[in-house]
Amino acid sequence: MDTAVLEQMLDEAFDHAVVHHGYTSYMRDYEVIVYATADPRTGIMPSHLRYLFRYCVEARCETSVPAETWRVSSDDRLIESETGVDLDGYVWGVKWQCLYPGAKLLPESEATHRWSNALGVDCHEVRIETNAQNLTLLFSDLQVSEVPVGYAPFVTE
Repeated sequence: MDTAVLEQMLDEAFDHAVVHHGYTSYMRDYEVIVYATADPRTGIMPSHLRYLFRYCVEARCETSVPAETWRVSSDDRLIESETGVDLDGYVWGVKWQCLYPGAKLLPESEATHRWSNALGVDCHEVRIETNAQNLTLLFSDLQVSEVPVGYAPFVTE
């Protein structure tokens, strides 16, 4: 995948809301579902976009919430926005994360070289930073597509 195209795709996710992330049900690819909005004056309707990181050989997730905030955020009422709104602590129940400062392509590394050689395709590493969690993904390709409202990635028939 061309790195300039990849960087452009990542830039377009800046400052939107991450509403879900995780490996797909078939466990090869990693998806990040973004709720994208624009100034209402533009006439652009909000949409849910699926950032599908294909052939994801490594995914790391870590909190970006400081330890002192975690310390005061263990009350289970904070996992629902209605019951957590008047409490001190991080309200987990908002059910989205601000994609800020955003996603960026990392420089080539030993890991990207190793996986590129092992798979026979170019691999890339991206860092996605939000106000709740930070992701580091090592993958080969990125596809972005719109998904319907209510998209449930883990529903099986």
